Amino acid sequence: MTLNAADEVFATRLTTLVPADVLRQPEARYAQDPRGRREGQVGVLALPRDVHQVSILVKAAAEARVPVLPYGGGTGLVGGQVAWDGPAPLVISLERMSAIRGVYPTENVLVAEAGAVLADVQAAAEAEDRLFPLSLAAEGSCRIGGNLSTNAGGVNVLRYGNARDLCLGLEAVLPNGEIWNGLTRLRKDNTGYDLRNLLVGAEGTLGIITAAALKLSPVPVGQGTAMIVVPSAAAALDLLALARAIVGDGVSAFELIHRQGLEFLAEVLPDVRQPFAEPPEWCVLIELGLAAGLDPAQMLEQLFEQAVAQDLALDGVIAQSQAQRHDLWTVREHIPEANRLIGSIASHDISVPISLIPEFVAEAGKRIAAKGEYRINAFGHAGDGNLHYNIFPPKGQPRDAYKPMSADLTRIVHDLVHQMGGSISAEHGIGRLKAADLERYGDPTKLAAMRAIKAALDPLGIMNPGAVLRG
Repeated sequence: MTLNAADEVFATRLTTLVPADVLRQPEARYAQDPRGRREGQVGVLALPRDVHQVSILVKAAAEARVPVLPYGGGTGLVGGQVAWDGPAPLVISLERMSAIRGVYPTENVLVAEAGAVLADVQAAAEAEDRLFPLSLAAEGSCRIGGNLSTNAGGVNVLRYGNARDLCLGLEAVLPNGEIWNGLTRLRKDNTGYDLRNLLVGAEGTLGIITAAALKLSPVPVGQGTAMIVVPSAAAALDLLALARAIVGDGVSAFELIHRQGLEFLAEVLPDVRQPFAEPPEWCVLIELGLAAGLDPAQMLEQLFEQAVAQDLALDGVIAQSQAQRHDLWTVREHIPEANRLIGSIASHDISVPISLIPEFVAEAGKRIAAKGEYRINAFGHAGDGNLHYNIFPPKGQPRDAYKPMSADLTRIVHDLVHQMGGSISAEHGIGRLKAADLERYGDPTKLAAMRAIKAALDPLGIMNPGAVLRG
């Protein structure tokens, strides 16, 4: 179905419907991809203050058949928030809808508007001695609506789940402009189809999330953090199994780190303090969150001793203070920035069954090496099978000379992931960059069902066209 650009005529129409301060001159930042791959376009920019203004804007867009692009913090890595094809859209930024509407400590629930920055949601929970466990590198700028729309993951998925698992209810504006008042705080509600889980992960293609009821958790009384050198990726998984045998669900995070990532840090971010004089081939960052009466340092010492006895650990550092814990996490959290500064040829956010991680790493390395000399940084959330598998040129070689190989390298990685029963998008979503990959690797029956749902809820095709499902 043909869509129309958000042009001056449409902008003039909007001035009669919403207050003047809602409409802004388009700014370049709303059209920028964080990795600088493509420049998008903005026809009209709107910054509504409440759900009713969002409803008015979407209704006007539906009447004019103008595409709508929901915008959160702009931190997405797959082009879901940047429209580079088709008519210039109406960009609706939720940044002014940032209120924490309520915190209910006895229920372990927090209600926030979609524009609330993730770090502010975390702080609001902390002020009530509660934990909102969603945690990722962009938490100082990403917004909860975008986190839910992409079903964000992060470092605590192992224990607490993805964004979808942390959501009880939603308020949203559907593609016809109607407001869905689904902002329930209930944990049991079997009243028909679950629209919440349909909108979470839909990347703005089925509506605009405007507020959410979020699950909180008790703050662990004791936290312990350690970085342990392991002899192999396979040993890392055995170490995870051992940790769970010792502390059960007390393992909050389990991050796999490869030597290449540590070498990148030393090369471009030398001020990041590393715990080992020589970067090990493999190490893991493990964090425990324990209830009262349990000593996390003692548990980590027990884990390390048993791991050494079972040839699962070669060396290790256990944080003895919050400052040391911070230093260890700083290493992990700065690896993506080091990757950016080095400049990858091809980056992948993939998942495979956890037990197949070692096989994937070995086989993918062989297949990439057969195409030439490359540096590979494989790291990520080993506890839930999610790896960030990034390929770089040899040291000293310009990235641009290798960019023509990008598509072939990605095909190699994704083919292997698919062969192993994995996913080509573990936590970043599909956006526009992976829409063709979804068609290639997605189950045909699922894709047909997705298209049917899209057609039913958004028959005009105005909501974030080109993202997730191509036209």
